[in-house]
Amino acid sequence: MNYAEDRNRRMLRARDTMDRRYAEPLDVAALAAVAHISPAHFSRVFKATFGETPHRYLQRRRIERASALLRETTMSISDISTAVGFGSFATFTRTFGQIIGETPSSHRLRSGDGVAPTCAVKSLRRPA
Repeated sequence: MNYAEDRNRRMLRARDTMDRRYAEPLDVAALAAVAHISPAHFSRVFKATFGETPHRYLQRRRIERASALLRETTMSISDISTAVGFGSFATFTRTFGQIIGETPSSHRLRSGDGVAPTCAVKSLRRPA
């Protein structure tokens, strides 16, 4: 196995951990340990591999899950914020707005329209 393949496998292992454990407190040091590299090197390599920092990837993953919970459940927005791993409701709403482009409450209201096929709705609502 060459260096690039090994590096990519390590980054995929860390990203898979983030996908599985998105609601838990994850820091760069813990993710770097999963990838078996130093924390400083991990951040650089992750961004080079996936095009965004580990922190931004984790935030986006959490917001994707929050978006699904807003559409599919009647949980309060505050409970959803906590369930997806945000320690601060203000940080959750600000991050949600930056990624989705609307507030969590307006997102929930808009999700009940049911005019388009589910596949189209999911494609349009997937954060960039």
